[in-house]
Amino acid sequence: MSATTAPSAAGAPPGDPAADPGPVVHKPSVRRRLVPYWLLLPGILWLLVFFALPLVYQASTSVQTGSLEEGFRVTWHFATYWDALGEYWPHFVRSVLYAGTATLLCLLLGYPLAYLIAFRAGRWRNLLLVLVIAPFFTSFLIRTLAWKTILADGGPVVDVLDTVGFLAVTDWLGMTDGSRVLATPLAVVTGLTYNFLPFMILPLYTSLERIDTRLHEAAGDLYATPATTFRKVTFPLSLPGVVSGTLLTFIPASGDYINAELLGSTDTKMVGNVIQSQFLRVLDYPTAAALSFLLMAVVLIMVSVYIRRAGTEDLL
Repeated sequence: MSATTAPSAAGAPPGDPAADPGPVVHKPSVRRRLVPYWLLLPGILWLLVFFALPLVYQASTSVQTGSLEEGFRVTWHFATYWDALGEYWPHFVRSVLYAGTATLLCLLLGYPLAYLIAFRAGRWRNLLLVLVIAPFFTSFLIRTLAWKTILADGGPVVDVLDTVGFLAVTDWLGMTDGSRVLATPLAVVTGLTYNFLPFMILPLYTSLERIDTRLHEAAGDLYATPATTFRKVTFPLSLPGVVSGTLLTFIPASGDYINAELLGSTDTKMVGNVIQSQFLRVLDYPTAAALSFLLMAVVLIMVSVYIRRAGTEDLL
């Protein structure tokens, strides 16, 4: 935007407000004003085609009745939601518990590692970051199948856990079955924690790396102990990363079905397993669609409450 001053009227004294029209403002052309919208158009079309339209289609499917042989038709049968929730509510509870436990473990494991990379890694920082994302170089399915070998009965990992008494504690908590780890809740939570740990570490690292280290020096000059500095300076400033990491971990973990399918049993099935079964095996599309929307509603409510209680909306 540019501005020029118009010449004064002939014979008018300089500085006369009546004779000086002031700066002339040149408005941007219509084409230039439309450039941001043209740049946003591909993303908007992508969201409409691959997100909004399938969502509308699934919404219509959830209120249909019929069968695969006779065909499904929209009858606004909202009772499907209540029937699905009444029959499969234990799977919802199990999904929230497993995803919440895995998210907490990811936070406990990921925060120290992210702190180390951000403040103590030095020249090894890039290498450690590569190691964090290294699991993404292989398939999600292959990574999960590998845990079947790691947690196999009689394997070295299970023997060590049994020797140190860890399995006795988890058996008392109902997470394992004696000295068996596979096909138990512990195996499912372990798989979820491993597969989604990078989603926790990367936002935490980004948030911690942005903290000005001079704030730590200032806290030390004020005779703050390292624990006080962490509690008063580091953790509050890294809270956006904590919120982002927990959301990026909990949301996909709550809808996951691969870990429960490969590492669990019929007693550890999550709601994602039910949805997958209803879509591909039972072929009950309305129930599957209703379960999908119920899961989305549960996650949205929990996320909204969590963000409000966390006291920050500055997500990375």
